[in-house]
Amino acid sequence: MVGQGLLVIDIGKTVAKAVLCDMAGRQLQRRERQNAVTHRDGLRILDTAGVEAWLVEVLREFAPLADIRGIVPVGHGAAAAVVRGGALVCPPLDYEQPLPPRVRADYDAQRDPFAATGSPRLPDGLNLGAQLHLLEAERPDALAGDARILTWPQYWSWRLSGVAATEVSSLGCHTDLWRPLEAAPSALAERRGWAERLAPVRPAGSVLGTLRPEWAAKTGLSPRVEVFCGVHDSNAALLAARGFTEFRDRVATILSTGTWFVAMRSPGADARPGSFTLPEARDCLVNVDVDGRPVPSARFMGGREIQLLLGDDGLRIDAPDAQRAILAAFPEAMAGGAAIAPTLAPGTGPFPRRQGGWVRRPEAKEERAAAVALYAALVADAALDLVGARERLLIEGRFAGAQAFVRALATLRPETTLFVADGPLDPVFGACRLVDPDLPAPYRLREVAPLDVDLAGTRARWRAEAEAEGAVP
Repeated sequence: MVGQGLLVIDIGKTVAKAVLCDMAGRQLQRRERQNAVTHRDGLRILDTAGVEAWLVEVLREFAPLADIRGIVPVGHGAAAAVVRGGALVCPPLDYEQPLPPRVRADYDAQRDPFAATGSPRLPDGLNLGAQLHLLEAERPDALAGDARILTWPQYWSWRLSGVAATEVSSLGCHTDLWRPLEAAPSALAERRGWAERLAPVRPAGSVLGTLRPEWAAKTGLSPRVEVFCGVHDSNAALLAARGFTEFRDRVATILSTGTWFVAMRSPGADARPGSFTLPEARDCLVNVDVDGRPVPSARFMGGREIQLLLGDDGLRIDAPDAQRAILAAFPEAMAGGAAIAPTLAPGTGPFPRRQGGWVRRPEAKEERAAAVALYAALVADAALDLVGARERLLIEGRFAGAQAFVRALATLRPETTLFVADGPLDPVFGACRLVDPDLPAPYRLREVAPLDVDLAGTRARWRAEAEAEGAVP
C-alpha cells in the first residue's frame, strides 16, 4: 500500500478511465475501457450498466493498493440521467441520437438565443435540451413525480453516494439549459419545467457524501471514502492547466484532445452584458468553468475524424512507437500533395457545412498518418483563431503525444508558445485539484518545437478552400 490516494473516474464518450492517484496528483495505476453503444426502445443510450460492472472490478482491484480517501467523477458533456425514487428511470441518451425532423423543428422553435445561453444549435442530441425534448415526446411521464435530472458526472457521484446533484460546468456545456452571465437556468428550462427538475447545483469540489454501503461491500473500499460532486471533462482539463505557473492568471488557452478537440480560452474575456461575440454557427460556444465564469470555446470532433481517416491502417498518430516514422514521412507527404478537406463529422467544427475527406491519399501508411496529423493541426488552428487564442497554448489529452500534430500546430502558429507536459496531463490532474486547489503540478511543461518546414502557403491555400463556396456560415 502506497499511503493515501484519490480515485478519479473519467467516463468519456469513447473511453472510460479509472485512475488511482497519490495525494500529490501523481498517477499510480490506470485502467481503461472502450465504451459500447447500446439501444433501448429504438434510442441510442449510454452503457451505464456496462460501465458500472467494469467500475466495480477496477475498484476492487485498486482497493488494496492505497488508502483511498475520495472519488472524483469526471464526465463528458451533453448527457443526463433521470432518477426517481432512488432508481434510474431514464438512462442517458447518446448525444449522437438523431431527432425526428418534426421533433427537431418543434424544439428549435423553443430554444433561447445564443446571446443568452452561449449555447449554439448543434446536431442530433448535442444540446441537452434537445434530448429532454425528445425524451418527453417519447415518454410524456418521464419527468413525472419526484423525478430529478442529473448531469453525467453527477450521475456517477449519485450512484456512489446516493446524493443527487448537478454542477455548473456540465450545465453550462452547450445544454441550452443555462445562462452563464446570470448563473441561472435558461428561460427554456424554466418554461418547460426542467429547471425545477434539475438536482440541486453543488460546487464541483464539494463532498456529496460517503460511499454507499453496498458499493463498499462489493469493492472492498472503506465506507468512509468521500464522494465528490465531479466536473465536466474539458473543464477538468482547464483546471489542470491552471496548476502550472505558466498558465495561472495569464492570457492562455488550453486545447483538450480526445473524441472532441476543445479550445478553451481564459474565462470571461469575451463576456459582455447580455451577449457573446463568438460565431455561433461555427461550433463556438461558451463553456462555464467550475467557478461559474464564462469560457469562450471552440471545438471539432478531432479524435473521431482522425479515426475515420486512418480506418484500419494500424498506425495511430499518437502511438509512442510510431512518432519517429510519422515525422520522417512528413516531408514526403507534403511533397506528394497529400491533402484532406474538412469536415468528416457533419455539422461540427469551424467548417460545419463542408463535406470533406481525402483529396489525395498517399500509398504509404506513414505518409497518411502525417497528412492526418497536419489536417488535425489545420482544423485546430482555425478553431483557435475563432476564440482569439494568443500568447500561450497548452495541449493536453490523448493527442498531446502526437508529435507530428503538435509540432505542425506550433509551425502554423509561430506567435503562440505551445506547451505539452512531460507526464500524463489530462482531466485527472484537474479532478485532483478539486480536492486540493493549491496542488502544484506534478510535471513540468516543455515547449513544442515547430517543424523544419514552411507551412504558411499550405495554411493559406487550405483555409481559402475550406472557407470557399459558402462553407462558412
